[in-house]
Amino acid sequence: MADPSNGSIQGLLAEALRETTDLARKEIALFRTEMSNNLRTLFLGLGMMVGAAVFAVVALLVLVDALVKWVATLVGSEALAALIVGGAFLLVAVGLALAGRSAMSASTLAPTRTTRQVRQDARVLSERVSG
Repeated sequence: MADPSNGSIQGLLAEALRETTDLARKEIALFRTEMSNNLRTLFLGLGMMVGAAVFAVVALLVLVDALVKWVATLVGSEALAALIVGGAFLLVAVGLALAGRSAMSASTLAPTRTTRQVRQDARVLSERVSG
């Protein structure tokens, strides 16, 4: 095996290859550790979001019940109040669903800015090559 201290090309290349391999191994280990920590944090955050959603749903149900009871005092019938509040919430839900469907259409998902930028870059490059 060539000794890198004597300055031979083979020795220098071998040492550079060893150091590159060692560096890559250390960076992969760092990447794995960092990704493991990031995934742990992500799942903890996801669990907190699920917990928050559960509490939000319960709070919404309590508030809707209170709204129904308040409307019932105005109209004199709890059944009619439930229909009024339920109908209003249904209209909101339909509106949100239609807006969400529109936002998720294939045409809105197309990367228009990126496409425009790639075309502009290609045009500039072709002008530099031809000009």
